[in-house]
This record gives sequence, C-alpha cells and structure tokens, in this order.
Amino acid sequence: MTLEIDLVTLFPDMVAGPLAASIPGRIQEQGLAVVRVHDLRTWGLGRHRSVDDAPYGGGAGMVLRPEPVAGALAELRRPESTVILLDPAGEPFRQARAEDLSRRAHLVLLCPRYEGVDDRVRGLVDLELSVGDYVLTGGELAALVVVDAVLRLLPGAIEAASLEDESFAHGLLEYPQYTRPAIFEGRGVPEVLVSGDHGAVRRWRLRESIRRTLVRRPDLLDQRPWTPEERRLLAEVRAAAEDDPEPEAATPASPGGPG
Repeated sequence: MTLEIDLVTLFPDMVAGPLAASIPGRIQEQGLAVVRVHDLRTWGLGRHRSVDDAPYGGGAGMVLRPEPVAGALAELRRPESTVILLDPAGEPFRQARAEDLSRRAHLVLLCPRYEGVDDRVRGLVDLELSVGDYVLTGGELAALVVVDAVLRLLPGAIEAASLEDESFAHGLLEYPQYTRPAIFEGRGVPEVLVSGDHGAVRRWRLRESIRRTLVRRPDLLDQRPWTPEERRLLAEVRAAAEDDPEPEAATPASPGGPG
C-alpha cells in the first residue's frame, strides 16, 4: 500500500525542497509514498485569496480563518483520511505515534501561521500534534518532522535492521556507536566491540542503552516493561553510577509541539 500525504501550507517552498531530498525523496521515487504540497490560498476568500483576519477581542497578530481550511479539507479529505493540525497545544509527537501514522492510508497535515487558527478549526481535524515545547513561526518545520519520521518507517523505506535498535524503538535511547579510527584524540573504542564475541556485544549495547536512558531520559524508564536480563543490567548500571562521581552529562530533551 502506498501512503498518501497531503500537506497544506501558506509557504509551499518551505517544504517542497526537503521532501524531495535524501531518504524522503528516495521513498517517493520508489513509490512507497506520495507527498503533495498545497497552497492554502487556493481556498482563500475573495479576489485577494485572504486566509486570515484580526482576532475577536483584540490582540496582536492575525488568526487563520476557518473557511479556507474547511474548503481545503472538503477537497482533500477522504473516508480513510487522518487530518492532523500541527499545534503547540497538541499531543507530544513520539515514536509510537509515528509508527501508528505509518500504517494509515492517507494523511492531511495542516500548517498554521501567524497567531494560530480559529479555534473552530480544531473541530475539523482528527489529531493535533506538537513536536516540542517551543514556538515556531509556523507549522511547516513541524510537519516536515512528522513526515520524515513517518516515511522512514514504511516497509522497504530503509533497512529493517536499522530500525530495531534505534532510540525509542524499545523505550530506550540507542547505545553509543563507534567507527574508525580506533584511536581519536586519545580516546579508544570499547574493547568488547572488537572482541568478536557477539553475545558480549549485545549485552554491552543493551547495558549502555539502559545507562544512557537512565542518565539522559529517566522518564522513559517508567513507561516500559522490563525483562529479567534488563532488570539485572539496570541494577548494575545504578550500582556503577553510585561509584562514579562524574556520570555522563545529561542532555535536556523536550517532549512535544510546533508553533
């Protein structure tokens, strides 16, 4: 099945280039997905194709009117469609949602601008998504994040083995990766990775995934089931952390939305 995506924006040039390059472009060339970009002004009002107006009650900025959005959805929406509004107040976009969307037949992504959308637009969509706790100038970059995350999960898009141990694939961050040279600025590669012992490599990678998640994203550890082996490794990691006065520096991560 070919996934179809229709992206509605006031600035088509912001998304057309990235969608045609690298893996997203190759996926479309292979026929695994079709991505179409639409200018919201196509459904704008009057001679000037107006799409926004001042907010009732006063305030700075302009708000997208509901009629152009309704017109776009009347033309693009089908029974199997999932319509998504990119919005900072939406559901935090996570890997599980990307996997869910990759199994859908047709996605319609709405990119807001200015001060957002008339609140009645929310009644026209099926899902609101946020890519982080910050505000962007519009939903285009957020839509690109969603589309990229979804496209790479399509069967045949990239090598299946590449997806198995990725961050968030099993509720853990990915383990550290190394390549040549063997020594770089005095730092070497962990000996286990060149030992040839595949079982030891697997255990090391799992342990390091747990350690990195514990240090950087401990919130993820409360959301997943644990195997007996993982519990043993978690206990080892915690014991080692108590003896290590300088653990890996944490990198703050934000859950959810565009703006």
